[in-house]
Amino acid sequence: MSALLVTAGCRRQDVRLGPVDPEAYRAFLASRTGSALGPGFLQCPSWAEVKQGWQARLLGWGPESGPGAGELSGVALVLLRQFPGTRKYFAYLPEGPVADWTDPDIDGWLAPLLRHLRSCGAFAVRIGPTPAYRSWNAAALKAHTGPGRRLSDVLACEVDPLGTAVAERLRARGWRRCGDDGEAAGDAQPRYVFRVPLAGRGPEDLWSGLNQEWRRNIRRAHKSGVRVELGGPAELPEFYRLLRITEERDGFRLGRSLAYYERQYAALNAEQPGRMRLYLARHRGEILAAHTMITVGRRVWYQTGASADHRREVRPSNALQWQMMLDAHAQGAEVYDMRGVPSTLDPDDRPFGLLRWKLGTGGQAVETLGEWETPLSGTANHALHRAFQLYLARR
Repeated sequence: MSALLVTAGCRRQDVRLGPVDPEAYRAFLASRTGSALGPGFLQCPSWAEVKQGWQARLLGWGPESGPGAGELSGVALVLLRQFPGTRKYFAYLPEGPVADWTDPDIDGWLAPLLRHLRSCGAFAVRIGPTPAYRSWNAAALKAHTGPGRRLSDVLACEVDPLGTAVAERLRARGWRRCGDDGEAAGDAQPRYVFRVPLAGRGPEDLWSGLNQEWRRNIRRAHKSGVRVELGGPAELPEFYRLLRITEERDGFRLGRSLAYYERQYAALNAEQPGRMRLYLARHRGEILAAHTMITVGRRVWYQTGASADHRREVRPSNALQWQMMLDAHAQGAEVYDMRGVPSTLDPDDRPFGLLRWKLGTGGQAVETLGEWETPLSGTANHALHRAFQLYLARR
């Protein structure tokens, strides 16, 4: 199966889409071409081992013939979920594919992807384009908090022209953004995230970028004797215990088991040692907070945080985040991604506390393009897609 694809710095040429082995996939992610595409941890082969209940496919685009034959220009981890009672599958590419979204010939690589997935029995496909849509700096958001206010009510500090172009191209081809227009299912991954730029900055600049409250809390943690250290698999049960306390306190439920985090830690670090780290904050010998961090290339994510209800005045979480930010900077990361934030700017809304806490780092709230879905051709596939949306809405 062939199509046309334009890649940065390359001429238009015949390319092939097909299965690739994990070693070739990982080699591409680590290559200069792959790194430039900014792959996330949800598109690493190891993520397939984390997501039980899904079948996984590793796919790659590459030249079909000529001097570059066998070289990859893009890859995709596809997760397939079987629709109950059928032999059909929902295909999900979390924050993927890892492809050149600047390519205006989007049909050249999306069309063969859809054909391939249809041949695998997929009835619908969901993707997560990586370009950003718009962003707001911390100062702008702090100035516009108030009753009933939301991020979308504030004029963006920056609108990404690439994100706008990609959204227009997808809409023109019948893709729909999840959660828009009253659809049953929204994004599985956070649409709004918070990112602290690291490129071109030194530790002193990062420190001055923190607000006064954050700097005061970090000093308080250090003065109180909070010590930050790296943990390992043996500390995951304590991390999980603190996570359950955090969920109860803050009113959210991730719905994940200890086995999930143990599987994640083992799979990601087997793929690359140190890919997932567990940071611990100890005070008087007791673990008061534990956060996880994931690294892929020059990107670093703070994934999950947990803390105890007592001795919060010694500010262990601030100490953890500061050390994680410094470590991300030391290993050459270009951005420290603190993952999801709520869209509310109303101080009376309970979720606003998370955004307020992250705003103190001086970073930016970023609206991603979100996730996009399309049913594959055929009346039966369209009907299954509608039924699947209702199924998800009831879960």
